[in-house]
Amino acid sequence: MSKPHHILHMITPAKNLSPFDVNMAVDAGWTTVVPYTQIEASEVTGLVQDAIFSRGRRGVRCTGMFIGGRDIDKAMDMLQLAQSAMVPPFEISVFADPSGAFTTAAVLVAAVERQLQKVHDTGLAGQRVLVFGGTGPVGTTASVIAARAGAKVSIVGHKGDEHPRQVVSACKERYNVDVEPVDGSSDTLKEQLLVDADVVFGTAKSGIQVLSADNLNAATKLKVVGDLNAVLPLGIEGVGLTDDGRVIEGLNGAVGIGALTVGNVKYQIQQALLKDMIAAEKTQYLDFQYAFDRARDYVAQH
Repeated sequence: MSKPHHILHMITPAKNLSPFDVNMAVDAGWTTVVPYTQIEASEVTGLVQDAIFSRGRRGVRCTGMFIGGRDIDKAMDMLQLAQSAMVPPFEISVFADPSGAFTTAAVLVAAVERQLQKVHDTGLAGQRVLVFGGTGPVGTTASVIAARAGAKVSIVGHKGDEHPRQVVSACKERYNVDVEPVDGSSDTLKEQLLVDADVVFGTAKSGIQVLSADNLNAATKLKVVGDLNAVLPLGIEGVGLTDDGRVIEGLNGAVGIGALTVGNVKYQIQQALLKDMIAAEKTQYLDFQYAFDRARDYVAQH
């Protein structure tokens, strides 16, 4: 009997599934990829159980599910629902990565942590971290990951602190982390925040500069800056696209991590996780924490 095909069922609450994710899955070795769009949480159990009972014990090990979308909380809910729907020994691995937020945030935090260790002989624990664009999926995920690693994280609001307060409340309730909302709606307020900052994450939308060189002059304690904006103007002035620990001029030795540096490793980590699903002897449930652990290992070896 021939070996069963590796089938990946890719679900999303959105209108379309990301072509990026489809390409990644096929390149990782999934021979058949099937998209399901506009999926509601109430449909996850039925989809999972259709998948697990249709291939037998041998085929179920060659079956997986990917959860996309844009909402990280919905993705985590769907991941939990999928796990609850399993009926051992009929179980499949499930990987959640909405908008690539989990793998991107994992790599950003891991890369910054690596530079803290390399340049300053310290980790994230106790570091004051400012997250600009922290109310979006990548920024929120990065905030949770850094807080879990012991950092003192503040999500900066560009129109006051109302939206960050909502996000912070959800982070505490869902992920049991303490994250602070702060107002960064003016240059003066940004610079006041930067005085005590050890780390800055730039996770705002493409083409939006959140910090200028003048703003950064206030950051006398700054150690590492990571910027994900790859579209001009870059999100944080002075951080180049391919920077990987390059010293930023005028910042007392602070180093930068650029968008393409993060993106190149994100590609490797997402593909690694998709391959993990195929190779694993036991069922895998892959979320942002799993992605962070993998990213940590990767950046430590490269």
